Amino acid sequence: MSFGFLGIQFGFALQGGNMSRIFQTLGASPEELPGLWIAAPLTGLLVQPIIGYWSDRTWSPKWGRRRPFFLIGAILSSAALFFMPHSSALWMAAGLLWVLDASINISMEPFRALVADKLPEDQRNFGFVIQTLIIGIGTWIASNLPWIVTRLGVKNEAPVGEIPDSVFYSFAIGAAVFLITILVTVWTTDEEPPADLEAFQKEKEETEGFLAGAQSIVRSIVSMPKVMMQLGVVQFFSWFAFFTMWSFATPALTDHVYHAAFPESGSICELCSDVPAIAAYNDAANAVSSAMGVYGLSSMLFALMLAFYTSRYSINRRLVHGVSLLIGGLGFFWMLQLEPESSNLLKWCFALIGIAWGSILSMPYAMLSSAIPKEQMGIYMGIFNMFIVIPQIVAALGGINSLNDAIFSGDVSATMLIAGFSMILSSASLLFVTKEVH
Repeated sequence: MSFGFLGIQFGFALQGGNMSRIFQTLGASPEELPGLWIAAPLTGLLVQPIIGYWSDRTWSPKWGRRRPFFLIGAILSSAALFFMPHSSALWMAAGLLWVLDASINISMEPFRALVADKLPEDQRNFGFVIQTLIIGIGTWIASNLPWIVTRLGVKNEAPVGEIPDSVFYSFAIGAAVFLITILVTVWTTDEEPPADLEAFQKEKEETEGFLAGAQSIVRSIVSMPKVMMQLGVVQFFSWFAFFTMWSFATPALTDHVYHAAFPESGSICELCSDVPAIAAYNDAANAVSSAMGVYGLSSMLFALMLAFYTSRYSINRRLVHGVSLLIGGLGFFWMLQLEPESSNLLKWCFALIGIAWGSILSMPYAMLSSAIPKEQMGIYMGIFNMFIVIPQIVAALGGINSLNDAIFSGDVSATMLIAGFSMILSSASLLFVTKEVH
């Protein structure tokens, strides 16, 4: 039932590892990147509660409750992934990012609810961990696609202002994987009808219409369980950190670790005067994307260990999550100690970050699913995801740049320090989460 998440993560990983590169290639400055990235969280804020609400009220004897949304989102996402590298201007790339992220959210939100729908309470830790394992595999493979296709002979060089062929091929492969894996889940996963179908239909008829739907979403937000609000603070700081990484890892690390910042037209790499700077930048961007993919691999291994353990024993979710976030923060701090001669260690920094990522994708959802009614699983999972997108919107609207300007005088590499401190605050926030939630 979670196999489709492999494709979803292909979409997210290609987006996370390459959108800043595409934006810079099309003329964006590092300071403009968070604003261009705002499409991703803003669409999540609008789409996820609505999709959650609709999927709770959907039932088809043939297609089930959640699967129609998987399929619609997959078709739209695959199209957006395919056309993204063909963007010829910043506005086009930013617009396609809106379409891509809205489409991914249509598929993704019901997957969380599906796990909670189909598994009893004592298996949900295991279910969400398995989902994280699949996400980790997708992150690692997709993040390495530009490097893999380059090794297979695809060109990684292009004139200034043009996107290299390696990115075109990577996004085309990602589009195909997204659609195929979602189809596997749609074709092979059964869903059980509501326990009382007549009562379900009656409630659906009573809440038809835009106004009734909006009122229901608002009521659910107002009456959300206490633990959801507590976890929301934890989510704020952890997702602020990851949005900072996705937005700034490429410009920060190509500059700080590889000394190959995005060049002015016709300039030369400062460490290799015989190599055009754009070639050095593209090689460094591939290296950063490949190293970033390790966080998917380490999250996969971490999830695998948790899967074996949680299939037999209970765990303290708060403790596991808190320690994992601390480890991720250390990964961000470590990467700024690296130089070109030690750049091979960058993958280990991302490996530490991957432990935090593996926990972020499973532990909060496992904690939350114990506190919400099953018949409202979709809408509450959608509302909970608002705590993911709000910090990203804050970051995109100037939060990262303001902190960086005020504390680090705008040094782009210091954005990784901001991400590290945010992870530490996220871990500390778990001290205020209700202790009874394990």
